[in-house]
Amino acid sequence: MRIRAEWHSLKRVMMHRPGIEIDYAMLSPRPFLFERPYRTRIAVQEHENLENTLKENGVKVEILRDYVIQKADSDPIFRKSLEEKVMGIVSFYGTVTSSKAARSEMEKNLRILDSSTLFTTITLEPSIDLKHEEGMQIEYPTVYSNLPLANLYFMRDQQAVTPNGVILGNMKRRQRMKEPEITGFVIKEAMGEKNIFSVKGDGIFEGGDFMPADKFCLIGIGSRTNMDGAMQAIKSGFLDYEEIGVVENPIYDFMENSPKDPMVNMHLDTYFNLAGEGVAVGSTELMQKAGLTIYAGGKSDQGEILGRTTLYEYLKSHNYNFVHLGLSEQLAYSSNFLTISDRKIITVNVSSVLERLLREHVFPDYVEKEVVSDLNRRGKDSLFPHSNEMRDYGMDNIPVGLSELTGGYGGAHCMTAALER
Repeated sequence: MRIRAEWHSLKRVMMHRPGIEIDYAMLSPRPFLFERPYRTRIAVQEHENLENTLKENGVKVEILRDYVIQKADSDPIFRKSLEEKVMGIVSFYGTVTSSKAARSEMEKNLRILDSSTLFTTITLEPSIDLKHEEGMQIEYPTVYSNLPLANLYFMRDQQAVTPNGVILGNMKRRQRMKEPEITGFVIKEAMGEKNIFSVKGDGIFEGGDFMPADKFCLIGIGSRTNMDGAMQAIKSGFLDYEEIGVVENPIYDFMENSPKDPMVNMHLDTYFNLAGEGVAVGSTELMQKAGLTIYAGGKSDQGEILGRTTLYEYLKSHNYNFVHLGLSEQLAYSSNFLTISDRKIITVNVSSVLERLLREHVFPDYVEKEVVSDLNRRGKDSLFPHSNEMRDYGMDNIPVGLSELTGGYGGAHCMTAALER
């Protein structure tokens, strides 16, 4: 698993098909970090369409559930590791005697269970509370799902694949903390990757904040990745780039004196992306406001500060061209496209997503006012990816309908863990 630049031809990705875990999120979207509720049956169809689009463009797609099941069914050693993982996840409550007996019975029964049952157990993290009724010999169970991993289908964030291996993240929000443990388990135990570095302790690092660009790479810091996590990644030895830019999370001017919504640009890839060699797509205002510290990436001077600038000026100094996004485009996941080769990208259906966001009044009133104003200036017909700049730079885009799935806060980039380019 090696990646040096975001625009190198995409060879292999990992995806997770949304399962029963997202049904929990539909009941209370915000606490599960979702933007809005959506129709899960159609969302699964959208996910299948994204998978098929990738396959049609020569990308090998590993569906997490299928990969784990097939590996467990064919490899006894991995199956045993999966059983041990499940034993560490399920909790039993009740009297000491009843909970101990239930755990012992589960351990005995694991070898009989389907691998699919074991995988589902991992995503739901169940607890079983055994209660006694007077006069009854058998307890009755109350089952809890401690924290179902409803965000797991955003497979970008648990890790970052670098030129020298995989950096496993350490996620900030409790809703997502267990995810790197699962993807790391699969990457190491099932896929056999040996070069793995884990961000630990107070360091917070998520893959949506990492952007590789051949001679340099970028790490965003803000609501989901902190400076400690960025520095652990820099000092891991995995990022052998000439320079590493650490980008500070910016906010729009109109949000300065208003309640902050960290989800507006929670990751670097939610307001900026690379569509090809020398082509950056992003919110001009945010790129110009985003402070950037340049660190040396070489072994002799690794981590040494080389200068300060902004993301926009840094890219200009590397002779980048820009596809500029307005507020309305950025909030409709325009920058969260997936680059599959140089100047060829998979985009969300921006116009449809934006129309839905406005129709359902998803944004706070003060944000919606700014979005409508920006949309009126730009015009619906020229929204990304149908802008003049896209045509001028010879960009090829493949639209995929993701109007439902984007309700979880992310597009095609967030939904795919790139493994090989």
